[in-house]
Amino acid sequence: MAEKAKSDSGIVETIKTIFWALLIAGVFRTLFFQPFWIPSGSMKDTLLIGDFLFVNKMTYGYSYSSCPSVRIPAIGVNVDAKDLCGWMGKGSNDRFMGGEPERGDVVVFRHPVTGFDFIKRLIGLPGDKVQIKNGVVHLNGVAVKREDGGVFREEYGPQGPQGHRPRCENGPVGNGGVCAKSRIIETLPNGVSYSTLNITDQQSDHTGVYTVPEGHFFFMGDNRDNSTDSRVPQAARGVGFVPYENLIGRADRIMFSSAGRSMFAFWTWRSDRFFKGVE
Repeated sequence: MAEKAKSDSGIVETIKTIFWALLIAGVFRTLFFQPFWIPSGSMKDTLLIGDFLFVNKMTYGYSYSSCPSVRIPAIGVNVDAKDLCGWMGKGSNDRFMGGEPERGDVVVFRHPVTGFDFIKRLIGLPGDKVQIKNGVVHLNGVAVKREDGGVFREEYGPQGPQGHRPRCENGPVGNGGVCAKSRIIETLPNGVSYSTLNITDQQSDHTGVYTVPEGHFFFMGDNRDNSTDSRVPQAARGVGFVPYENLIGRADRIMFSSAGRSMFAFWTWRSDRFFKGVE
């Protein structure tokens, strides 16, 4: 009988330990840093498929979007942040201890319609007029400064767990071939510089004028011709303007980067991306 009581006590202690560990991890993820694994190439070459980074959630303060979503399709779990933290004022477009984002920040935010996490670069602030003319970003009627950044090259083939293949400016190439894109360095009015990639001339390189509403922001991917972002309205399955309350945090530093199909395949980790700052 004593052995059974001891065994039951051990099980209870194990459950308690797991509960407190999950609670502490949940609080840490909600208040301080959220892990994020890059699933697509929309932010190349700033972020590569397989980059694992932490998102600083203290930068912009807190809203209902700060709560994690729990999605495990294999067992039918789909708990959205609004289900957990909708009480924090979803729809108010406000934040607790709110900080102001800056042009050029690389931001993780909740898609205004689907609720899925996206990561893009902040280009337009509230009140800005944004237009893309022949692939050149214009802010409030002034073209963003651009300089030649050389050529970005990568191997053509499946990338990441989803096996996406990159688009290439140098035309179709076979598996293992060199996939090239032009690299352009953009500098925003506040002095923030970063590289963007060009693949081809397409519709998203020629837009009308977007006037960013108050309390909203305009985002673009650095891999300009391979990004669904604020250039595409939400009605057309794009991102559109993103409300302030949907910001999750700023991406500051890559912890490590996997070139394989899994982040746990340590033999595929890229040696030049450990603790690399996000610029």
